[in-house]
Amino acid sequence: MSFVQFLKALLFGIVEGITEWLPISSTGHMILLEDILPLGVSEEFMEMFRVVIQLGAILAVCLLFFHRLNPFSPKKNPRQKKQTWRIWAKVVAGCIPAGILGILFDDWIDTHFYNSYVVAATLIIYGVLFILLERRNRKRYFSVEKFSQLTYQDALIVGAFQVLALIPGTSRSGATILGAMLIGVSRPIAAEFSFFMSIPVMFGASFLKLVKFGFSYTGAEVAILVTGMISAFLVSVAAIKFLMSYIRKKDFTAFGIYRIVLGVLVVLYFAVK
Repeated sequence: MSFVQFLKALLFGIVEGITEWLPISSTGHMILLEDILPLGVSEEFMEMFRVVIQLGAILAVCLLFFHRLNPFSPKKNPRQKKQTWRIWAKVVAGCIPAGILGILFDDWIDTHFYNSYVVAATLIIYGVLFILLERRNRKRYFSVEKFSQLTYQDALIVGAFQVLALIPGTSRSGATILGAMLIGVSRPIAAEFSFFMSIPVMFGASFLKLVKFGFSYTGAEVAILVTGMISAFLVSVAAIKFLMSYIRKKDFTAFGIYRIVLGVLVVLYFAVK
């Protein structure tokens, strides 16, 4: 790996770490970055890299919410351990729709939807939806303010919204948070549940890509992948903390506006090019 590739892999990780958790679509940013600053690797490796780099981001969730998600913690009493198992059961229920469809249609989606115009369209569409939803929510009462109030039916519905994120540019966190808020889940709980669901979904998606790519890497490819994952992990820690603090005080309107602007820029960039 050359020094230039190292810097590019570092930048990819930074972009992944920021955009994976904010509802602004990591794919939308990645597709621009790949075109502007190509890594100089094969398309097969790049297809695997843009998914597996997310493992670094996932480790940030595991770190920040380790106690919350650890049912074996000696610091928890039996009731708290039981509640933790219930969280995991709801997470599994929410992952079922995306897990099934992701396995069945992974290659087809990559072939037909991974392009700049689809990404631009989904950026703009969900940006508008965020703005409209937040206007609707200004005087709305959220019925789910605690994780214990989230039912298994709620989890499945939010999981169904996560299916939309299989289309590039949608934003997995954006789709799940938007879906959760539509059924009355408060922003903080919607964001946390989105983070928790990302753990099995992204581990599963990364494993699938690794198997398809094979386990034969050059030294440079290993270095690129590790660099991207480490930088994604470090930046994700800060991004998650920022988002959880932000949504306790403000809504998602600013993210909706940002998505629309980015979507227009993606269209203009590739149209001019």
